[in-house]
Order: sequence, then structure tokens, then C-alpha cells
Amino acid sequence: MSPINLAIVGVGKIVRDQHLPSIAKNPDFELVATASRHGTVEGVKSYTTIEAMLDAEPSIDAVSLCMPPQYRYEAAYKALVAGKHVFLEKPPGATLSEVADLEALANKQGASLFASWHSRYAPGVEAAKAFLASTTIESVHVIWKEDVRHWHPNQEWIWQAGGLGVFDPGINALSIVTHILPRPIFITEAVLEFPDNRDAPIAADIHFRNADGLPVQAEFDWRQTGKQSWDIVAETAAGQMVLAEGGAKLLIDGALRFAEPEQEYPSLYRRFAEIIKAGKSDVDLAPLRHVADAFMLGKRKFVDAFHD
Repeated sequence: MSPINLAIVGVGKIVRDQHLPSIAKNPDFELVATASRHGTVEGVKSYTTIEAMLDAEPSIDAVSLCMPPQYRYEAAYKALVAGKHVFLEKPPGATLSEVADLEALANKQGASLFASWHSRYAPGVEAAKAFLASTTIESVHVIWKEDVRHWHPNQEWIWQAGGLGVFDPGINALSIVTHILPRPIFITEAVLEFPDNRDAPIAADIHFRNADGLPVQAEFDWRQTGKQSWDIVAETAAGQMVLAEGGAKLLIDGALRFAEPEQEYPSLYRRFAEIIKAGKSDVDLAPLRHVADAFMLGKRKFVDAFHD
């Protein structure tokens, strides 16, 4: 079978660090074009707009959209209308309604739409899911704290409405939690901290429960200095489970049970090829729904202005 001719829209840091190496190692894809206002990839045809790229390159089969979420709907719509399969970087859109419309359009066009959640493919996630399914869960505590100055320096879009603020990393935790817990959880209360000079939150404290009353707490903060924290701690009848370092390691009662090298983005592209070949879509909106619920239900607390 011939490789899937792939194009990328939005050539930035995440594309260079993760997408390009993963595509290069995957025989199912051949990168044939990019569209970006500023970025290019050596040896690959480049355009400044998706419209120009789609007009000039009819052989494109699929498009990976890696621009900020506020601008993703329009690009995805154009790609799907042109009959292309679409890979949506996380979060898949600025609103739930946008992504629902894209899913309906993909079904109508016979194209595959992939809402990618890279943290679900962290090496310890499936082992954590299996462990939690084998025991009684008593509580869950998510600690997802990092330094925005390090991970998103001078990226103004992330502080604008629709940019999600601290939920940009926090949604990674939510994508894991919604995958590993046996039953759905629902927000009961939340406090979102907004800097006086920003439209998006810098921190959030969220409480959830499921139908059985399981308490789940998530703490997200973008002001962390020193060691970064990406941990999910579950107290269970079989001991304490810690899914640590963003899902890279699984510990039970302090003993390391599972650790493998990170393969998140290669796994995403394997999944994208799989759904294209199967003629289906993969659009799970549970993590984004929780973010929307936090904005809907959460109390707003204003804190001092934040400057990079």
C-alpha cells in the first residue's frame, strides 16, 4: 500500500520536537507539504496558507493541524470539505460545538477525524488502567504543576480566550484520568485563578465525583518552579498507585512496576494511520467537556498580574 500523503499546518516547536520525528519513522506516511505563516521544513514544499496548499497539492490525503485551537476549526473545515483526513492536535478545538460539527462533516465526507490526546499514549497509562480495574478505588488526586515560562515562553495566544491557559497542560491529565478510571466522573466544584491581565486561568482546583461517590481532586498550576509535577495518585484497596512523570512510570506502594521510553507521538501517528485504513474517526471529547464544565461551574478568583 502506498504511503499516506500528509501535510502539516502550523510549523512550530511541537511540530519540530514531536511530529516531524514521528512522521519520519512511520512508513505509513510521507510528508509532502506544509502550510505556515513563518515555519518551513527543509526539503518539503511550503505554503503560507492552507488554502494555497490544498489548491496546489491535490495529492494530499491527510492533514495534521498544529496551530492554536482558536484557529483550528476553519482549517479543519476546509481540509474536510476537500476530502482530506484530519489530525487535530490537542485540544481538538476552542469549543465543543466546533469539534462536534467537524465530526459530523467528517462522517458526511467519508473522511477520518482524529482528536489526538498524546498523554493517553504515555507508557504507563494502560498498566495503570488495568491496575485500577482490578481493585477498589478509594480516592484520586491529580497534581499537574509546571512553569509556563519554560514551556510556553512569550506565547500570547495561550493566555487569550480559547487558549485554555493552565488547562492546556491540565487537559493532558484529564485525558489520562478519563481513560484509566472505570466510570465517568463529573465536576462538583472548581476554583479558577485568573491573573488580572489575562483572559485564561493560571491555576485551577477542581473536585469531581462519579456515580459511586468516588472523590477525585485535580490541582493545576502554571507557577511551579524547580521540579515539575505531573502525577496521578490513587488510593486503592490494593495499595497506593502513582502514575508519575506524566504517565511515564507506574508505582504501587512505592515500588516501580512499569517504566518505558516515551513514545506518545509515534503512537498517535500509528493510531491515525489505523483509523484512516479502517475508514473511521476517533473523537473522544471527554477531556474537553471537563474543561468546559470547569469554566461553567467554577468560581473565578483574580490574582496578581502575570508577566513572562
